[in-house]
Amino acid sequence: MVMQQYLLTYSGVVFALYLHHVIRAIEVPLDLSQPPTITEQSVKDYIVDPRDNIFIECEAKGNPVPTFSWTRNGKFFNVAKDPKVSMQRRSGTLVIDFRGGGRPEDYEGEYQCSARNEYGTALSSKILLQVSRSPLWPKEHLDLVEIDEGSPLTLKCNPPPGLPPPVIFWMSSSMEPIHQDKRVSQGQNGDLYFSNVMLQDAQTDYSCNARFHFTHTIQQKNPYTLKVQTKNPHNETSFRNHTDMYSARGVMETTPSFMYPYGTSSNQIVLRGVDLLLECIASGVPAPDIMWYKKGGELPTDKTKLENFNKALRITNVSEEDSGEYFCLASNKMGSIRHTISVRVKAAPYWLDEPQNLILAPGEDGRLVCRANGNPKPTIQWLVNGEPIESAPPNPSREVAGDTIVFRDTQIGSSAVYQCNASNEHGYLLANAFVSVLDVPPRILAPRNQLIKVIQYNRTLLDCPFFGSPIPTLRWFKNGQGSALDGENYQRHENGSLEINMARKEDQGIYTCVATNILGKAENQVRLEIKDPTRIVRGPEDLIVKRGSMVRLDCRIKHDSTLKLTVTWLKDDTPLYIGNRMKKEDDGLIIYGVAEKDQGDYTCVASTELDKDSAKAFLTVLERPERPRDLELTDLAERSVRLTWIPGDDNNSPITDYVVQFEEDKFQPGSWYNHSRYPGSVNSAVLRLSPYVNYQFRVIAVNEVGSSLPSLPSERYHTIGASPEINPTGVRGAGTQKNNMEITWTPLNATQAYGPNLRYIVNWRQRDTRESWSNETVRTTRHVVWNTPIYVPYEIKVQAENDFGRAPEPDVIIGYSGEDYPKAAPTDIRLKVLNSTAVSLQWSRVYPDTIQGQLKEYRAYFWRESSLLKNLWVSKKRQSVGFVGDRPRGIVSRLFPYSNYKLEMVVVNGRGDGPRSEIKEFTTPEGVPSAPRYIRIRQPNLETITLEWDHPEHPNGILTGYNLRYQAFNGSKTGRTLVETFSPNQTRFTLKRTDPISRYRFFLRARTQVGDGESIVEESPAPLNEATPTPAYTKNHVDIATQGWFIGLMCAIALLVLILLIVCFIKRSRGGKYPVREKVEVLDHEDHKVDDPSFDYSDEDNKEPPGSHTSLDGTIKQESDDSLVDYGEGGEGQFNEDGSFIGQYTVKKDKEETEGNESSEATSPVNAIYSLA
Repeated sequence: MVMQQYLLTYSGVVFALYLHHVIRAIEVPLDLSQPPTITEQSVKDYIVDPRDNIFIECEAKGNPVPTFSWTRNGKFFNVAKDPKVSMQRRSGTLVIDFRGGGRPEDYEGEYQCSARNEYGTALSSKILLQVSRSPLWPKEHLDLVEIDEGSPLTLKCNPPPGLPPPVIFWMSSSMEPIHQDKRVSQGQNGDLYFSNVMLQDAQTDYSCNARFHFTHTIQQKNPYTLKVQTKNPHNETSFRNHTDMYSARGVMETTPSFMYPYGTSSNQIVLRGVDLLLECIASGVPAPDIMWYKKGGELPTDKTKLENFNKALRITNVSEEDSGEYFCLASNKMGSIRHTISVRVKAAPYWLDEPQNLILAPGEDGRLVCRANGNPKPTIQWLVNGEPIESAPPNPSREVAGDTIVFRDTQIGSSAVYQCNASNEHGYLLANAFVSVLDVPPRILAPRNQLIKVIQYNRTLLDCPFFGSPIPTLRWFKNGQGSALDGENYQRHENGSLEINMARKEDQGIYTCVATNILGKAENQVRLEIKDPTRIVRGPEDLIVKRGSMVRLDCRIKHDSTLKLTVTWLKDDTPLYIGNRMKKEDDGLIIYGVAEKDQGDYTCVASTELDKDSAKAFLTVLERPERPRDLELTDLAERSVRLTWIPGDDNNSPITDYVVQFEEDKFQPGSWYNHSRYPGSVNSAVLRLSPYVNYQFRVIAVNEVGSSLPSLPSERYHTIGASPEINPTGVRGAGTQKNNMEITWTPLNATQAYGPNLRYIVNWRQRDTRESWSNETVRTTRHVVWNTPIYVPYEIKVQAENDFGRAPEPDVIIGYSGEDYPKAAPTDIRLKVLNSTAVSLQWSRVYPDTIQGQLKEYRAYFWRESSLLKNLWVSKKRQSVGFVGDRPRGIVSRLFPYSNYKLEMVVVNGRGDGPRSEIKEFTTPEGVPSAPRYIRIRQPNLETITLEWDHPEHPNGILTGYNLRYQAFNGSKTGRTLVETFSPNQTRFTLKRTDPISRYRFFLRARTQVGDGESIVEESPAPLNEATPTPAYTKNHVDIATQGWFIGLMCAIALLVLILLIVCFIKRSRGGKYPVREKVEVLDHEDHKVDDPSFDYSDEDNKEPPGSHTSLDGTIKQESDDSLVDYGEGGEGQFNEDGSFIGQYTVKKDKEETEGNESSEATSPVNAIYSLA
């Protein structure tokens, strides 16, 4: 970050104005009578454009307002007589209008303006009016310039005398600039100098051109044509690298000699204040070098400049100290020569003391001083009101003493304008100064009660301009204090201003200036406020970001809170346009989606009315590199080529890699592939190539940001062909039918073919036989062998071949012909029940020759035939489990307890299942039941809690009862655990609460003869309050059945159910039956489908027919003949290799079964409503 601070305070501006105040003449307020004063006038040497009207300026002030008149060439110029000439209104400016015609040259001459009123006459300087001229080049015929090689030559320009003089430059006739160096250069006079001529100088012509300033025209002189005579007319390249070029050409080397100026010495006069230009141009072979020196001293380095290949020395703003002798030294290896230039500095008059306006009170004395210097010494002439003072009426109160006029005891009425003319042969100076005799009391000229604000520790100026005659005295006071301010931090100036060197907080206050003379006094107040500076405490930092990212440039500012702060942003020192991608905040600038055009200098400028501060940082945007260009192929060989490219711009992120890609037009035209990768420091690489490929290359540059666009493609390069060097890969043989074998392989790509007409020789024979190889030549990537024995091994070879020859001998691959279904089933199947959900299997393996393929697995198909619980419908869907490999045993798990199963086995190979074994039957013993379907908790009052639950979804045997464990808890405190047991038909329990605050946690399990099943856990809700009993609760939700709207809804649903039951009853009375048989038939049909071989199996959930209940002895109570719900299906399981279950047991709950099960208190109407909920 670069911090730049600019403190542009009001006081600073006033302080700068003060410098003007102290040097200017005393200003008389314009409301007071005063002689004229010239305020504006044209320059002394006034050159005008002939195409425009002429304006000669002359402005003046005075009271009364002055009138104007003009002289031309020393005579009165009657403006009214010439219709083309007029004076501007309230001004003395002359306007000469040529819109109606006329020649501007007729008005050339020396003009002088006079401004007069009753108190005197002021004069302007004499203005020499000249009209710009751009004359045509005189016609001339230039002969052919013949010159010997090595000789010096000067081509003259002689431009027409324009006004102002034209700018000269040399070009060829085809407008090509002439190349200049220390051998060939243009002099200050416009001529073109050749230190020595060489043969190549004749390859062009030379024309001098003059450009005129006012008309903006260029005039061209007829061109010079050179003919260079040479002693050794060889071509240029024959001695381009010769160590001595001139001797190789037969040109004799010479010592330097001056072409300008001539001789060994010269003189030059220059006027003070202008630039001195000294010039030395020398000839010689080889071209000489020029050095400059001053005799008896050093060159003034602060204002010295060497130009024109050191042939010119410029000294700016010459003064008398620059007089003396200067010499230039021209040297080459043959010698040196010196030229001395004596410089004399003359001077037009310049002021030492310019006369100033003099304001006197009656009876006062004063003087006008006019001192000037020059070389030669200027003469001083006084005029009064435009007339020589010698011819003016006598005035006893004044006395002329050379360059001074003394006034004594002046009286009102002695006012006049005096002119001082200082002149010598080089020019003149004219100054006006009036003497005004006034009797005026003090007055303050500044606005009253000014407010000045200044930044702390800055210098400031409290201005109090005043006027009076006699000249008043001025004093300053602070905050009404009696003592005047002076010294230390304060400084009073003659014009009345008070300067505070360093404004501090304690300097704040009200300042009073008091002007006093014998006629009275005047005062004014200035209030000074000291403000804190504006500072950027945290500015933007130099950042390097990727294109498309977001960047924030900080600009945190501290400033005076009483000043309005303006924050602006600059980019590359020009105001920044805040577009859609930018957001300006109080303490920074955010740029979203940085683009390449966002790179540059960002400057935060914080400014108030008094000062400003700025901070700058550079934002570098990293972009993907530009694409490489100008790809070139060289070093062409059979298997390689050199690729060279020109890197593109890295866009601020160094290039790390180059990726070379290629494309060929035979196999996959238009597709590009990576060939090789190279470091970012190289731009040339030797590429290894494959035979018989028509290559085309391109290059991609990579940097940290990403990849460039690909370069434009190179020219194509076609390599010669050869026989293949590799064979196809991925060769395999496998049967698709029982009497064939399909041979496939991965083909060669475009860079592996090596030649035209790529083909493949396929060889095969049965393994371990002595039969000869069969073969077939194909151009595809597969070949089918028919009429093969079932599943026998074959030896296979695939060899590549093109028109140039064959690839090396390929490796032999073993493949197999097609498989057929197995011919035998497993025998001697033995079952052993392990537990209520799993059985183990053992079987005798089949003979290998009956498999007719590759053995995949032994697979067991099984299905649930029935449940040992009477009248319980079960799904007979077939399930399977596979035992991978040639093994004689396995386990079938995830069976339903207390069920009858059937099982059969098959052998599986790549073709499919073999014949089925004999069916085996087995029965699973009782198991533990699943958890009760639900448990509902009601709190009818603060003394009791009522529990209701439903039977388990899967009894897995004959239920023998329920176990309930519960305990009270209050926060983290828990009571002892209590246990209750219930009969299998009991589904309701009422608990007497020990206190109205505690909650209860319940664990309910069903049990069979095997043991307890899975538990269901619920907690009672927290009591609401004593007045409102807690409703029924299920799974931590408050029962809403006591709400009025809910009771109404339930009544409506009950009425609708009643209507539906009536309709069903009417249909039954007419003989309509629910089509249960169709559903059973569909399920039976699905049971006989053969599943796809897999390691998974699925089974059906054990569902009770809707509306039935399990009794204590395990029988089923049937409430109706038909069901209104569909049959449910269970989940599926998966087995691993040893037959163990690895899946999840999932069930689908039967909605009607949940709602239809009875409890010990199911006849209660209120409980019926809860059951519906």
